[in-house]
Amino acid sequence: MSQPQHTWQVSTSKQVSYEVVLSPGLLNPSDPTLATAGDPWEARPGRRLVVVDATVHTLYGARIGAYFTRQGVEYETCVVDAHESVKSMDTVFEIVASMDAFGLPRRREPVIAIGGGVLTDLVGLAASLYRRSTPYLRVPTTLIGMVDAGIGAKTGVNFRQHKNRLGTYHPSAVTLIDREFLRTLGPRHLRNGLAEILKMALVKDAKLFEHLEAHGPRVVDERMQSVGSADGSSDGGTAAEEMVARAIGSMLEELQHNLWEHELQRLVDFGHSFSPAIEMAALPELLHGEAVCVDMALSAVISHRRGLLDRRDLVRILRVMDRLELPAWHPVCTPELLTQGLADTVRHRDGKQLLPLPDGIGRARFVNDVSSTELDAALTVLLDLHGGTDAPAMTYGRRGA
Repeated sequence: MSQPQHTWQVSTSKQVSYEVVLSPGLLNPSDPTLATAGDPWEARPGRRLVVVDATVHTLYGARIGAYFTRQGVEYETCVVDAHESVKSMDTVFEIVASMDAFGLPRRREPVIAIGGGVLTDLVGLAASLYRRSTPYLRVPTTLIGMVDAGIGAKTGVNFRQHKNRLGTYHPSAVTLIDREFLRTLGPRHLRNGLAEILKMALVKDAKLFEHLEAHGPRVVDERMQSVGSADGSSDGGTAAEEMVARAIGSMLEELQHNLWEHELQRLVDFGHSFSPAIEMAALPELLHGEAVCVDMALSAVISHRRGLLDRRDLVRILRVMDRLELPAWHPVCTPELLTQGLADTVRHRDGKQLLPLPDGIGRARFVNDVSSTELDAALTVLLDLHGGTDAPAMTYGRRGA
């Protein structure tokens, strides 16, 4: 007589809600926004652990300290030298050690992360692991953090030669965005963020592409600031604010229904099929957005060769990249590297390429049949354009960016 089988099935759901808020003047000592954000229990917070990127601390450390003192917040600062080469579990453990030394409670007193996308990724992963889930806030200080790395649910660190191979889904309670931080950001890092804005423009928002086409170089020169600042904009900051708001809106619209990436066919993966391999091979020379731009240029050429993108639009895309001083090619882009990168992407997307290609400007379609021969041909076209005169010259770092 067989033994009875006992089977239990557990089914549950987790509601996730978080905010992304354009919040100018965050470090104004009289503005309580940063001090009270993400704390549903208290009108005034008691303590905060503030994890700050080392460069941001040099530039803003005194203002950050003065702010929390004025707000009556007991705080400690953990300064992290956050860049791609140390985006690893070792750095995560350093942050976790600071959380533990601070005596962080499980649900109250959210950690505050102030820095670029690398820093917010590191803090997000540490927060997701500490006591299996600790709340945190993100204050991105780079453009790429404001429109991409700091507004989604993903956290991650690199492992061996693989970009963001280890990570979790753990969105911050709130992301607070203040363009004033961009005043001290170098032009190259502004362009790095504009590459991610260009990504959304090419596959989702033709109007955003037109803004980049018309105003891209100017908003870099003006540090994306509004009237009244030292780098005051000639249009009151309207173009810069429109670019940031449209890029964030487009990104969140795509992420919202698929935060946990159960569906692997994602428009926001445009520019991220070959770029992980390119970026890791070129470290520390290429920034993330620069590697994404090389990927986008390659994808645009593939689209053109397939008849999805006419020559006029291809030239427009490459010209915008050139005017923004973003690279459309890099010496590490060999046929072997691109083929290996695509193979790793296929593994990441469960056996399919799911490669987004521009279908005109502002639209995209997904393909699963890009061959190594097609990659070689597209790379040859990019090499010809890079050194030829048939389209805008595409040179990396030409003006010392």
